[in-house]
Amino acid sequence: MDPLALVREWLDHAVESGLAEPNAMVVSTVGPDGAPSSRLVLCKGLDERGPVFFTNYSSRKGRELAAQPAVSLLFPWHSLGRQVRIEGAASQVSPEESDDYFASRPRGAQLSAWASQQSEVVESRDVLEQRVRDLDQRYPDVVPRPAHWGGFRVTPRSIEFWQNRPDRLHDRQLYTRDPTGWSVVRLQP
Repeated sequence: MDPLALVREWLDHAVESGLAEPNAMVVSTVGPDGAPSSRLVLCKGLDERGPVFFTNYSSRKGRELAAQPAVSLLFPWHSLGRQVRIEGAASQVSPEESDDYFASRPRGAQLSAWASQQSEVVESRDVLEQRVRDLDQRYPDVVPRPAHWGGFRVTPRSIEFWQNRPDRLHDRQLYTRDPTGWSVVRLQP
């Protein structure tokens, strides 16, 4: 089985189960000092090429991915006794794909993408809120996508499926991609 199709199947199950934010995933990047950094983002696309998330390209994760595209993703579906871990390389999606997704976002989220200099120090909450009010006046109709904002697609090189089992004898399958396709092995818990 194509592991990305299985990721889609497990994600659909998480959605159908009524989990809050079933598309939330942990994204871990590598800083210039070699230290890892993790945060939650929302998976906003998943197809045969890999999962997609959107962010400010000038944010810490954006800068780290530009310098070192190695990335690890984790879907932590604890209440379902499942998780999926994906390792691979991140690359920016096309401007058109970023434009399409940005246009689908609520107006407030569009204005926030302009207002926030993500990961930078801000003087106060009032400063951010004033920026949003100013931008709301500047863009009374359509809010264009800022050039510093867009998507990353993760091209997987490995995908691990973990499922809870009694007595901590968990089930783990690791898919690894090589030039000819995917291979799979079972890992001990």
